[in-house]
Amino acid sequence: MQRLNTCLYLILGFVAPCFCDTSFVGTNNTFFNVIDYGAKGDGKSDDTQAFVTAWQHACGTQGASTLVIPPKTVFLVRNLRLEGPCNATSILIQLQGEIVAPAKNEWINGLTIDEESNLILISKVNSLTVDGNGGLIDGYGSTWWACKRLTEFFMLMMQILKFLSCNDLSVSNLMIINSPKAHIHVNFCDGAILSNINISAPGDSPNTDGIDISSSKNIIVEDSTFETGDDCIAITGNSSYINATRIACGPGHGISIGSLGRNNANDRVEEVHVRNCTFTNTKNGARIKTWIGGSGYARKIYFEQIILSQAKNPIIINQYYSDYVTNGGLEVSDVTYRGFQGTSLNDKAITLNCSSSGCFNIVLDQINIVSSEPGATAYCTIYNARGTATSTVPNCSLST
Repeated sequence: MQRLNTCLYLILGFVAPCFCDTSFVGTNNTFFNVIDYGAKGDGKSDDTQAFVTAWQHACGTQGASTLVIPPKTVFLVRNLRLEGPCNATSILIQLQGEIVAPAKNEWINGLTIDEESNLILISKVNSLTVDGNGGLIDGYGSTWWACKRLTEFFMLMMQILKFLSCNDLSVSNLMIINSPKAHIHVNFCDGAILSNINISAPGDSPNTDGIDISSSKNIIVEDSTFETGDDCIAITGNSSYINATRIACGPGHGISIGSLGRNNANDRVEEVHVRNCTFTNTKNGARIKTWIGGSGYARKIYFEQIILSQAKNPIIINQYYSDYVTNGGLEVSDVTYRGFQGTSLNDKAITLNCSSSGCFNIVLDQINIVSSEPGATAYCTIYNARGTATSTVPNCSLST
């Protein structure tokens, strides 16, 4: 690899000192260190513009490029936008240091109620890799959570990291803690692998979803741990071919399809596969939640090989996820629950609460869920659900 600045070597029995720039260029990759573009990394100075400038160079270069966020540094950023499309054929973001959010009062200063609030927004960048090995993003959400009931503050509460219209995306070895709201949002993306993601927020922190997936397809989430105050993973409208494998969830609200159909929306979700996951001390396990009045469907959903430890509502379909009731609703069909083992924190182990339109082709197979309370008996609650139940404890009776 050759340094950008030419180094002069004097062959006179010694080698002269070589002082060179910390950016490197090789035959296939160019490196851009945010420090070289003015970032302080002291946790106090606003490093947003330095990140933007470094990104513009990385994005605009020919060939492959790497944006370096070095170790042993703390970078304060605010409403950071890393935008494409890029000239680079591929971009790697190496997060080795720490990124922190500003205090709440500093964050909301200058924002309007209509402005989307993200600590980091990455948009229209294809073939992007984010490697967080050794790094951390801290949203300092504790200053926000008490404001959840105040609408004007809640609307401004930020998500930590949003990927918008990024295809062929890879995110790995990333740790994010204490987001004011959702930690990661994958929106309008086609083709993404998120692996070894570690997300942590207190179990009573409001709306702190781990990963939200919306209007996206061909998404894989694997080998990851979520401790949150809301859904570990939420898969919402117009998403398909989503795979979640080897996920440890808890505390949190489980892995959810939805909510769908809010404000009479037409939402469609299909081909979701959740396998080899554990739910520990969660408020829900495998959940489908829809609002009455919406349209669309949730179909071809598979929850398989799930381990439960004191999880409330281990299996639940709730088509009345609202405070009002009318007829109709989304169609829920072709949903399989197979290979569930473990304990339910409440006696209602299986709840299939379908709308007047009904749920169809629901399969319960090889289920063994018992109450975690000594002497208590777990049971099923079934309403308007059609399908089959085989080798299922508690015993459930579905219409055929």
